[in-house]
Amino acid sequence: MPSGVQIPPPPFFLEKVLITGVAGFIGSAIARRFLEEGFEVIGIDNFDPYYPKEYKEIRLKPLMEYAKFKFFNIDFTSDKLERAFKEGISGVLHIGAKAGVRASIEYPEKYFHVNVYGTLNILKCMLRFGVKKILMASTSSIYAGHKPPFVESMKTDTPISPYAVSKKTAENLIYVYHHLYGIEAYILRYFTVYGPYGRPDMSIFKLFYSAFSGEEFPLYGDGNQRRSFTYVNDVVEGTFRAYKNIKGYEIINIGNDKDESLKGIINEVENLVGNKVNVHNYNFHKADLAETKADITKAKRILNWKPKTSIKQGLERTYLWFNEYWKDIRRIFPKMPEI
Repeated sequence: MPSGVQIPPPPFFLEKVLITGVAGFIGSAIARRFLEEGFEVIGIDNFDPYYPKEYKEIRLKPLMEYAKFKFFNIDFTSDKLERAFKEGISGVLHIGAKAGVRASIEYPEKYFHVNVYGTLNILKCMLRFGVKKILMASTSSIYAGHKPPFVESMKTDTPISPYAVSKKTAENLIYVYHHLYGIEAYILRYFTVYGPYGRPDMSIFKLFYSAFSGEEFPLYGDGNQRRSFTYVNDVVEGTFRAYKNIKGYEIINIGNDKDESLKGIINEVENLVGNKVNVHNYNFHKADLAETKADITKAKRILNWKPKTSIKQGLERTYLWFNEYWKDIRRIFPKMPEI
């Protein structure tokens, strides 16, 4: 080779990742970010009937336009999961789950089947196909019994809903597979995620729905309960950074370190929409936490991450989306979602 001729560096290697729950609120947003970064994405979803399939298809449609996206209608608790692994993935973002604290009280078996057995099925496939990296979305509901701010090192053995138990068990399963088989894993505990295309069972979606429609907003308690409301784009950024940094086993809070009262959120929504929220009070629900607040010291240290979106900015963006798509929202949800 002539002297002075430089060999070009090899092209940067981008992985092919599997994302569960890809038609969900958070899963679809994460998938879009990975696709924009040049990753190949294998997305799976089974369109759980917890809320209308059409709403999930609206989230999925933009992803189908990416050449590097491939979708399978697969339940990750089933043997069909192997089809996704046969695509040659190198890592898993396990975002899918059976969600809903209150609904889990009525159907605990379903929650354990999806969130526990489903996670076990994913881990077994990882071993079978030699996949050594997983990120799982968990929940701040696990911190029941503690005074906030919640720190990852707190003991989480006093959950107050079957949903929280199922997610804690899934966390434990992933740790076992890390310990026994060397699977590298990050568990991200998300805190009350909201934003455009949000879950219809969550308070902020219902508040905007009530303000636009005039229908009743069910308020469990006096409205003084507080939450670390976290805008979806910030969650996506934290998740992307976490996946790129997976090494060993870590549990990391991804949430806003500033909490807000539900009363305050109601006032903000009313001011944005220009209508009153039709509040109807119910007794505080025993499965709910009175307050959540994230300690994000670990996320700052390991991921160099903190949320950038203020509650005012996040609610404004959610309002603009609601205002633009209200006709479609009303068609898909002709009355206030009861879930």
